[in-house]
Amino acid sequence: MLTEKTRRATLYLGPDAAGLADAARLLRAGGLVAFPTETVYGLGADATSNAAVAEVYAAKRRPAVNPLIAHLENRAAAATQGIFTREAAALAEAFWPGPLTLVLPLAPGATVCALARAGLASVALRVPAHRVAQALLAATRLPLAAPSANLSGHVSPVNAAHVREDLDGLIDAVIDAGSAQVGVESTIVACLGAAPQLLRPGGISRAAIEEVLGRPLAAHSEQGAPRAPGMLASHYAPRARLRLEAASVEEGEAGLDFAGRFEKAARVLDLSPRGDLMEAAANLFAYLRALDREGHATIAVAPIPATGLGEAINDRLRRAAGGRAA
Repeated sequence: MLTEKTRRATLYLGPDAAGLADAARLLRAGGLVAFPTETVYGLGADATSNAAVAEVYAAKRRPAVNPLIAHLENRAAAATQGIFTREAAALAEAFWPGPLTLVLPLAPGATVCALARAGLASVALRVPAHRVAQALLAATRLPLAAPSANLSGHVSPVNAAHVREDLDGLIDAVIDAGSAQVGVESTIVACLGAAPQLLRPGGISRAAIEEVLGRPLAAHSEQGAPRAPGMLASHYAPRARLRLEAASVEEGEAGLDFAGRFEKAARVLDLSPRGDLMEAAANLFAYLRALDREGHATIAVAPIPATGLGEAINDRLRRAAGGRAA
């Protein structure tokens, strides 16, 4: 793991032309700028520069074995970095710009650096849908490595205040453009072999992807080094232990509810009182951070349906629990 960065003054920029110009200047100079995407806030750096990417790993205290997603302005820019199979092209056509990351064979002449790829012969690519992310990519004219803008393993940030909690004084700037809409990270699909594989559920459901492909996604193994971001067994983790699939909130616990399953208690936050998985995904990380900030030893988590976005929510909860589940 790379060493922690020295502290510096972090600028807080608006999402206007002046803020975007300042952010682009910092990124082109090798700096670190957190910016909003439709999923969560990302920590941006020049993905073509080993030195800039090393700064990301250091600021986040992230293992360098864990690859980063390169964010691109459009599909044409992505095609200079990865080799698109027929099925990868169909997925890009259907879901870009949007919360889908494609892991592809590295294209000849690709400029995403080896450190961002964790030394792999593949590259993780995404075209984000957020207007500020799109404007920033257009201004820099660079692929931007942008893992979630938090300390490695911590709960992902969905607004600029969350970024400040983890990274203030460790990065150059944050563009504050309000809360992310989706609230969980992108779905990651690898198109490297005979059949596409779902590496990480996220903002686009398995069913939607399989409808475009016309066949089921292949199974994958999580053994060995990560092939994509967000695949470590313990990730998105609060300090509190999580008690998953809880039927009730026990004495001394806080509660993370869904669809009003828990009885009224002193400290229960309901991801979606009406049982809406999109609302639950948007609230997940913010509510985990809010409960964790209060210092609870254990958070009881109500069952979440495993369909649609529920697959991504349950994936994040399992990784947030890691080996520390109550």
